Amino acid sequence: MPNNSPTRALHALFGGTFDPIHYGHLKPVEALAQEVGLQRIILLPNNVPPHRPQPEANAQQRLKMVELAVTGNPLFSVDSRELLRDSPSFTIDTLESLRKERGAEQPLAFIIGQDSLLSLHKWHRWESLLDMCHLLVCARPGYSQTLDTVELQHWLEAHQVFDPQVLSTRSHGAIYLANTPLLDISATDIRHRRHQGESCDDLLPRAVQRYIELQGLYRG
Repeated sequence: MPNNSPTRALHALFGGTFDPIHYGHLKPVEALAQEVGLQRIILLPNNVPPHRPQPEANAQQRLKMVELAVTGNPLFSVDSRELLRDSPSFTIDTLESLRKERGAEQPLAFIIGQDSLLSLHKWHRWESLLDMCHLLVCARPGYSQTLDTVELQHWLEAHQVFDPQVLSTRSHGAIYLANTPLLDISATDIRHRRHQGESCDDLLPRAVQRYIELQGLYRG
């Protein structure tokens, strides 16, 4: 277990394809920041492996939409390192590079959804994630609250903390299941609405919507 240390500002990473970024991404993590006392959320647009379906928007467009979505909001910053890699990158690789930059004592967290927690055991070197960071888990509509096997459930319970203040006194190693709002908004639905010529008002920031319109993205 990581060493206990005086309270330090807790920084969190939130990765995603963001094709496009929308309120289903932003509002739960803003609520999470309030719940656990996050000082900074670093948005990390993902590079998409060649064997997976490619985003409709290219890397630069996805990065621009993320930047527009959080302009003027001091909670957020944007890190483009994954988009600059020519080869596919794994979450653990990004966390290792950030840990080297931030130092061993910096409390660092990685934000995932309940859906990702359920499939975490399929991630590359998933057992090493908690050596680099805490995991902050946002609720997602319709997903199970328990993991697939007894062993995985025991792993979760062994690392779960219920007091969010603990997260700032350790650099890594804890899992916190957050009571964030359930917003049933998806990028897939937004793209479908755009393809059908339907309104996406109230689903994503107006600056992002204007950019989508100017770039002619997600048209049928």
